[in-house]
Amino acid sequence: MTPTSQQDSTRPPDRPEVTVIGAGYGGLMAALRLAPHTRVTLVDPHDRFTERVRLHELAGTRTDVTHPLADLLRGTGVRHIAHRAVALDPDARTVTTDDGREIRYDRLVYALGSRTGTPAPAPTSIPTSIPTPGTAPGPETRAGALEHPEADSRVHTAETAAELGHRMRTGRGSVAVVGGGLTGIETAAELAETYPDWSVRLLSSGPVAAGHSARGRAHVRTVLTGLGVRIEEGTDVAHPDDVDADTVVWSASMVPRTAIASAAGLALDPVTGRIAVDDALRSISHPEICAVGDAAAAHSAAAGALRMGCAAALPGGSRAATTIVADLRGHEPRPLRFGYVFQCVGLGRRDGLIQFVRADDSPRALTLTGRPAAHFKEQVVRFTVRILHLARRRPGAIPLFPGLS
Repeated sequence: MTPTSQQDSTRPPDRPEVTVIGAGYGGLMAALRLAPHTRVTLVDPHDRFTERVRLHELAGTRTDVTHPLADLLRGTGVRHIAHRAVALDPDARTVTTDDGREIRYDRLVYALGSRTGTPAPAPTSIPTSIPTPGTAPGPETRAGALEHPEADSRVHTAETAAELGHRMRTGRGSVAVVGGGLTGIETAAELAETYPDWSVRLLSSGPVAAGHSARGRAHVRTVLTGLGVRIEEGTDVAHPDDVDADTVVWSASMVPRTAIASAAGLALDPVTGRIAVDDALRSISHPEICAVGDAAAAHSAAAGALRMGCAAALPGGSRAATTIVADLRGHEPRPLRFGYVFQCVGLGRRDGLIQFVRADDSPRALTLTGRPAAHFKEQVVRFTVRILHLARRRPGAIPLFPGLS
């Protein structure tokens, strides 16, 4: 892969250096909005931006859910280093990449997101290493996340949806989706609609679509059962090995990628394992670092604690840029102002649910269902990419959009 970059001469040498690690929704938005004001280095091993909200579609009919980073960064002056960040030194203000280079920063945006995690099997031997006193293991370690599910063709996650699609197309049998949240629901519907010869089950420890209204939950159940999905609520699954199915899709938990932050001594939220931040998204222990997206324990007065997802990551990235610019100019950043409006759930290609919610994400009675909801959801997903392209062309226009200021 070739790093995507503009010549450094496009930026005056006296501009502050900002490094953004992670080119997901939040990191990319932060980099694009910071570009007119600072010298931005974006560290991410991939040369394409992935629409994570579409990953489940790779298991169905869609073949690609990515966009070239070169297109999204063109003309911005953002330097892309196509390597993985492996260490962070807040005292020296450097990021170390997997090729051994050190990148110095004046400000940092931590946007490494999250990944699907599964419980690890019981250890068969005594650990040979002990954590350094005074440091807590990162949530990725504590959760025992399944690092390489593709190594077992029976077990898949959203990250291996393409391999799952190949497995479904080249065979038949039973598939169990574990997790009754939005990802599990969308995955079960996608698989059942695309592969009617497969037996599909959805296993959930609690009610499926628990965060929705009674009407919303009823619609989800009706559509899923109409597609042939067998819903099993009140089913606790400790590990994929415990599921009797030819193929298992694990959608039961998301793990923030904060191992680097933990090793560097950044304060983590004790409950979620995400980076603890103030109301302007600055690390409470290292305020020169902003954290956004799934890796950040962000909160607002209206919404409370923000859930993982691009709905919070995009405005978080925009707010982090505003915070950094204000801080560099000697101004006190304003707190994040954010509230939820709706939740989108795709139920295959022809149906969906738009659950309108209060600012704190609790459900209202109002819903939109059927084909209109499927169309609405598709437009929302397309908007996430369009707004990034707009941030490339006119970064100053982003604060004009409600929720992105």
